[in-house]
Amino acid sequence: MGAVINILILTAIGLVCGVLIFLVYRFLPGESDSLKKTEEISENLPGVNCGACGYPGCFAYAQALVKDKNIFFTSPCATVLNDPVMLNNLAEVLDIKVDPSAIKKKAVVRCYGNSDLIGNYTGVKTCRAASSLVGGYKRCPYSCLGLGDCVKVCPNNAIYIDEEMNVAVINPEKCNGCGICVRECPRGLIKLVPADSNIVYLCSYRPRRNIPGRERCDMGCLHCKKCFKACENGAVIWDEEKAIPGFDFTKCTLCGKCIEACPHGRLIELSKIKKENDSKKESSTRESSRKEDSGGESSSDKEKITV
Repeated sequence: MGAVINILILTAIGLVCGVLIFLVYRFLPGESDSLKKTEEISENLPGVNCGACGYPGCFAYAQALVKDKNIFFTSPCATVLNDPVMLNNLAEVLDIKVDPSAIKKKAVVRCYGNSDLIGNYTGVKTCRAASSLVGGYKRCPYSCLGLGDCVKVCPNNAIYIDEEMNVAVINPEKCNGCGICVRECPRGLIKLVPADSNIVYLCSYRPRRNIPGRERCDMGCLHCKKCFKACENGAVIWDEEKAIPGFDFTKCTLCGKCIEACPHGRLIELSKIKKENDSKKESSTRESSRKEDSGGESSSDKEKITV
């Protein structure tokens, strides 16, 4: 008798559970369309959760794309993918047109690294810490501090510090345009430019925001607009607010007239950045040897103070 009762109880429990499952399936809403879309997009992302896109992971990035698919064109994830099949799949899922050649990016440090030191910095050896203390220890308030915060976060070892000029240099051949270094630079000196950019601008000094006691380096941009006036194709655009040149790469023919017009050589072909830096190092080494031979001392050394 007891066994029969147990069987009846289990049967009743099973029937109740079955009814509850039916009611849940029948009346509760199913999976939302946005969630389905998010999962579909996420399946076509790398899945490495690197954070280069600015989101916690690939799924979070997929959620953002569901809300605004145009984020795809401003996020470095598109250039990091570098996978035609994956890009085509994403384009189909997002219903957008993707030109792989147009979304590839390269990072550029907009600084020549020629600024004198105004202090002997002995604090925490990071750019963020040094920049927080009286605006850094270089005479130019917009110069690269050369302490390597960007070097530490680069996943491709594309960045190194030029010890002679004390500036970060990005090798365009190794850079995949992930953009992690862009967010890491406390001074905002690193910019992403189209990978096929003909001309890049290596200076960040802004005369409209002069800081008392600070000045640009001897090779900084003079803001003379000669590059702007020399361009016959309208590829050089003058930013009146910042008083610096910008570029429309679709109009640039690489005629070289803007490069020739720049008195301080702050315009250079992207592909020649590493070669230019190597040349700078050789010139700096020769200058240092000359000073050592003459027993001279630079004016910047005389003015150094401990910070």
